[in-house]
Amino acid sequence: MRHGEQARRTGETDIFVSIDLDGTGEAQVDTGIGFFDHMLLSFARHGLFDLTVKVKGDLQVDGHHTVEDTGIVLGAAIKQALGDKKGIRRVGSCFLPMDESLSFCALDISGRPFLEFEAALPAPQCGAYASELCEEFFRAVVVASGLTVHLKTTGRNTHHMIEAMYKSFARALRDAAAIDPRVKGVPSTKGVL
Repeated sequence: MRHGEQARRTGETDIFVSIDLDGTGEAQVDTGIGFFDHMLLSFARHGLFDLTVKVKGDLQVDGHHTVEDTGIVLGAAIKQALGDKKGIRRVGSCFLPMDESLSFCALDISGRPFLEFEAALPAPQCGAYASELCEEFFRAVVVASGLTVHLKTTGRNTHHMIEAMYKSFARALRDAAAIDPRVKGVPSTKGVL
């Protein structure tokens, strides 16, 4: 299995993440934010990633540090699990509908972190999860992992829109990280990613 395991401790958060890219979707997640747990469980299930996330954050302040820092640690674990990137498909995409919502994610395991994020989320909160933290989370993952991600979502129900984002990201990453036996070495004319 391609495995990544990372930990990070600051004055605001204490985080441990492990991920197996070639898993079955089994996950144990405890961030202290119920909606965020639900999103990470959906990410694991739809990506078929085995995932462990344990977070102690300064939730007495708000959820910002917990969500953003979890993104940093998850991104670092994904980068570690990808290893030398030999044999991967490199690019993946997914249109994912969830009721009235539709999310599109196009992803390149490029080594060049970039996030294009487009979503007009109607409600400011889903439980204790502030809607604006979606972009913060995905930016943190992208920067720490070296992914290029375009994530665009439409809809009317904020819960559905956010959940569709996490699921479309998971499916795009699953496809991009998949090993293709026809790929020899790294899928780049440069020879490195």
